[in-house]
Amino acid sequence: MSYLTEEELKEKEREQQRRQARQQIVEHSRKSLVATIFDVRWVPQSASYVAIGQYPNSQGALCHFQLEKGEIVTLREMRKPTALKCCTFGHSSAEGRQLATGDFAGNVDLWDVERGMEAPVASFKRAHDTIINGIDGALYGGPPEIATCSRDGAVKVWDARQPAKPVVALQPVDQSKARDCWTVRLGNSCSEDDRVLCAGYDNGDVKLFDLKTQKMLHEFNVSNGVCDLCFDRPDIEMNKLIVSSLEGRVRVYDLRTLNPEVGFAYVEDRVSTGTVWVSKPLPQNRDIFMSGGAGELTLSRYVYPPERSLKDPTTGVARGVAGTIDEINKARVGDQPINAMDWHPQREGLLVTAALDQTMRVMVVTKMSALS
Repeated sequence: MSYLTEEELKEKEREQQRRQARQQIVEHSRKSLVATIFDVRWVPQSASYVAIGQYPNSQGALCHFQLEKGEIVTLREMRKPTALKCCTFGHSSAEGRQLATGDFAGNVDLWDVERGMEAPVASFKRAHDTIINGIDGALYGGPPEIATCSRDGAVKVWDARQPAKPVVALQPVDQSKARDCWTVRLGNSCSEDDRVLCAGYDNGDVKLFDLKTQKMLHEFNVSNGVCDLCFDRPDIEMNKLIVSSLEGRVRVYDLRTLNPEVGFAYVEDRVSTGTVWVSKPLPQNRDIFMSGGAGELTLSRYVYPPERSLKDPTTGVARGVAGTIDEINKARVGDQPINAMDWHPQREGLLVTAALDQTMRVMVVTKMSALS
């Protein structure tokens, strides 16, 4: 029989204490559906969320669920003529609770959650020529805008009050060579006039477009298809951009310093054994983010460097310095990819996810206050 030394016993005890102090990713409740869910969003200032997707017969699924005594309760489960791909509350006030959806036929519809979502309150018919892959909204004191992107390669921005035509349309020059645009985000909403559009494509291209000056700010490539983009906070001056891609990789770009030669500084980390479908920063702490991959959730933290930029001694031009990504914890929750998630904007550590096994899960991350 072998015995541990005193030092080994102390190290084992320290390791046990470290495990107990870690933020745990715990399944709170789950619900299986007939439909495949493509996107989920918490309804602002409530204990309910919406889920959108597709039924086996290709009809659209528009569902409203609520947490009651630890269980997911169905409030409404409706079928729509066309499958729904993406949704957002971003353009709406918390009191308005207006949901915008993009569907497989290229339409954008606006739904009033309080009125039951039986029929859209407004529609942008044929907003795109084909499926709308991504949608995002912005308000933050400026106009209520909705950004959309599609397989047709176009990226458009709409004023929710005027659905007749887009206020901005970025179209491929040669439609035969158009790249499939998978995701779009609005950010830099630090004033009524400032706003930036960010789009990610199937070939790894990422484009930043300034809506105020109507000019392209920067373009770069991440080597793999861009599954998701997310500003760490969209309502402040551009700070960080989280890029989720194929082959299990996440990049975090520091957007405060743009060097004309090397672009933005970034750090890359492999957080999943498969595709990283989605990454979401915690609303209460923009340096913490959760990534959804091949049946697993990965909680990470971005750590800033001592200095975020340095001047080249020869040219005097500033160059960004990337930080590091530290993995906080990881949890396997199923066998199928986690393709959608959303943090609750008010309840710190409460997360809803959807996976391709037609299962929704409400997760709780413990001890989040210790990360502040």
